[in-house]
Amino acid sequence: MGDVEKKLEAYEVKREGEAEILMLKTNAVFFNPVQVHNRDMSIAVLRTFVANRKEEHEEMINKRNKSRQHVSQDILPKADGDGTSSEQPASSSLDGEINGDHGKELHRTVDKAEGLSTEATHTPSWKRIRELNAPVVLEALAASGLRSLRYAREIDGLGKVVALDNDEASVEACKRNIKFNGSAASDKVEAHLADARVYMLSHPKEFDVVDLDPYGSPAIFLDSAVQAVADGGLLMCTATDMAVLCGANGEVCYSKYGSYPVKGKYCHEMALRILLACIESHANRYKRFIVPVLSVSMDFYIRVFVRVFTSASEIKNAPLKLSYVYQCVGCDSFHLQCLGRTVTKGKSVKYAPGIGPVVPQVCSDCGKKFNVGGPIWSAPIHDQDWVLSTLAGVKAMKDRYPAYNKITSVLTTVSEELHDVQLFFSQHNITGTVKCTPLSAAVFRSAVLNAGYRISSTHVNPLGLKSDAPWDVIWDIIRCWVRIHPIKEQPQDSAGTMILSKSPKLEANFSRAVAAVSNAQAKKINRFLPNPQRYWGPKIRGGRTITSKHASLLGHEAVNGVIRHEDGNGLVVDKLAPGTEEGVSRTEEKSSDDECVTEQ
Repeated sequence: MGDVEKKLEAYEVKREGEAEILMLKTNAVFFNPVQVHNRDMSIAVLRTFVANRKEEHEEMINKRNKSRQHVSQDILPKADGDGTSSEQPASSSLDGEINGDHGKELHRTVDKAEGLSTEATHTPSWKRIRELNAPVVLEALAASGLRSLRYAREIDGLGKVVALDNDEASVEACKRNIKFNGSAASDKVEAHLADARVYMLSHPKEFDVVDLDPYGSPAIFLDSAVQAVADGGLLMCTATDMAVLCGANGEVCYSKYGSYPVKGKYCHEMALRILLACIESHANRYKRFIVPVLSVSMDFYIRVFVRVFTSASEIKNAPLKLSYVYQCVGCDSFHLQCLGRTVTKGKSVKYAPGIGPVVPQVCSDCGKKFNVGGPIWSAPIHDQDWVLSTLAGVKAMKDRYPAYNKITSVLTTVSEELHDVQLFFSQHNITGTVKCTPLSAAVFRSAVLNAGYRISSTHVNPLGLKSDAPWDVIWDIIRCWVRIHPIKEQPQDSAGTMILSKSPKLEANFSRAVAAVSNAQAKKINRFLPNPQRYWGPKIRGGRTITSKHASLLGHEAVNGVIRHEDGNGLVVDKLAPGTEEGVSRTEEKSSDDECVTEQ
């Protein structure tokens, strides 16, 4: 008994939702409590997927039944007004002789109608509507297994959940946690030690849901992931390498995702669109395409939820969903150039390259040059019906979401976005360009609405605005505002001076518009919440030695507690002074590719 208690002292119980896990007090297996937002959002979307999948299957059955009913009505003899058949069956040989060939034809008609009941047995397998089985989920990078356990315990109607990891300590921890959660978990969840890429390639189209949540970039897993998802299945993917995706290392982003980012206030939305374009590119290689249902930028990462379908004809539309971005280096104006277009002539539709460029050599507003980025996903990144359905489901099950306030605030803001408008601009940035007195968001939104255009907020940035108004209209509104609120004289070669030197073609109307305040703002719903505690962000990779240099991520108290701790299992934590080099633990000797396979 004393040995058991001594072993348990090395663990602490972590509870999240309806799942509990045993975690070593050392950093042997990765666990980040911050990702409760990620896990709650995934559970909410997965519940919507399970419900929609069932509805889609029922609609398919009803459609097939109506089609068969229509065929049977065309084949069977029509009835007279008294309800009797206009053609009597040839029941005797004499009747057959009287009716002659007509009697034989009637026999064939009746036989054909009776054959409809056994049509399913002769229908090719690929045409039959199979029985809807419970969805099978694959968590490719499981670490402690907390996400898989929550899926199994909290989502009704879910089938098997497969948890993978290529780290032995993580798989052992996952199996231990499965047993710790009892039969509710052990009946559904199974853990395997395997390379996620190899496992997904060897199980093509076998999983209704594939979840990728790596520590860093998911790029190396995407090719195998799009092949592992069943037709109409759901791929959930996280990327935490935001410095790369947001333009700090553009050449690295291009090498990983095939897109070049440009720096701008919209960089986090551009990161979402770069990831979607990358997933679409991998899917197209196998005659598959994606349909995004929800794409969010939360905390320190981005997360996309896409459905994967197979269609050789649909992938021809892929260039129509991608665009290059022209970003002015002097002002905030940006323009999109679509990669492809369609040419329609009668019933014929042909595909052709996009016509460009969409911008002159220099910016027509400030006279500066453009940077070019992309290609990015320029089609909608959300499905409005999915978002509203997911939000309603979350509100109906408030007590089952530990991060209820956060995910409802994100979903509420997403539901009010203009889904057909790409990227956004910051109102503070455009007023800063001309060095004028900032106007309130309500006043600026009113001016855009009064000009006949749409405008909305964005979930990515509290100061971001999305609008279908062209940039000459945006700058005309600013010119009119500066005319009312004069500014000091600026250098002649500045972007602001060039913009204000032109007379506005539009006379802005700043009177308050009814739709200037969103429904969420009118109801005083919190849309952007502060972090619940300090050091709310990424954590140290599992297996790495924690030293004093990690205080900015974990906090001084947590680091000091780990440094003073001597692990009884033999893992000695380096006690380094501040400013010294970090020691390397035994588990840090993995290759760079293998290091990517623990959950963030």
